[in-house]
Amino acid sequence: MEYVTRCGEEVPKIGLGTWEMEPQTAYESVSTALELGYRHVDTAQYYENEQQVGTAIEDADVEREEVFLTTKVKPTYRTVTEIVDSTRASVERLGVDRVDLLLIHWPNPLADLETVMAGLNEARDVGLTRHIGVSNFGVDRLDRAREYSDAPIFTNQVLFHPWWPQRELLAYCQEHDVVLTAYSPLANGGAIDDDLLWEVGERYGKTGPQVALRWVTQHNNVMTIPMSTSRGHMKENLDTFDFMLTREDHDRVTRPSYLQTGLAMIRSQL
Repeated sequence: MEYVTRCGEEVPKIGLGTWEMEPQTAYESVSTALELGYRHVDTAQYYENEQQVGTAIEDADVEREEVFLTTKVKPTYRTVTEIVDSTRASVERLGVDRVDLLLIHWPNPLADLETVMAGLNEARDVGLTRHIGVSNFGVDRLDRAREYSDAPIFTNQVLFHPWWPQRELLAYCQEHDVVLTAYSPLANGGAIDDDLLWEVGERYGKTGPQVALRWVTQHNNVMTIPMSTSRGHMKENLDTFDFMLTREDHDRVTRPSYLQTGLAMIRSQL
């Protein structure tokens, strides 16, 4: 396993995402992941599986302190009180004293960003989370979030994969020591059957999806949370740190989509 370091904290570069997992599926998947050696788990209020994620962590033969646990606040909460109260409810559903990382799930154009950041900071100050961050923020909004926040912005969780490399955002995060957390690193399944990824992987004795994940984690200051309910795929996802893509292979794999780049530019203005 490789790690990113932020605020003196070492976090595994690969964790388990639980987006779109039904509650029982989330329990089973988190349980399997922890058994396989995962120590980084991501959930959210919107996923409606926090309770089962927390129960899986409690039931596992793993100390709570060994698991880096993230949840995300609904962007509909726009006041400090709403953000703090909803975080307290998340912590209770998860059955923990506090989470390790609390994010605002995505920017709400109707919310005052300074107030949102004050809410996240207050949740940290009262002990509901150890670190705070954001999700789906473009460069301009991330820059303002950093300005408004007393606590360091631990991460910006965004879509990031070989066809959406987010170069400007990645450069900003690396310059300002903000971890970029990549969700959907397999391009919502598009990387699974990509011929070039499999061609490159054959030379390393790896699968196409493993190449895509290595492409993600080879970047400095980047970690990722692929979602999987398959034991085999979870194990395969962990088995990606014993090889390095050459610069030539890395560049071949990087194929920005003009449509996705345009959408990323629109999102960055939100």
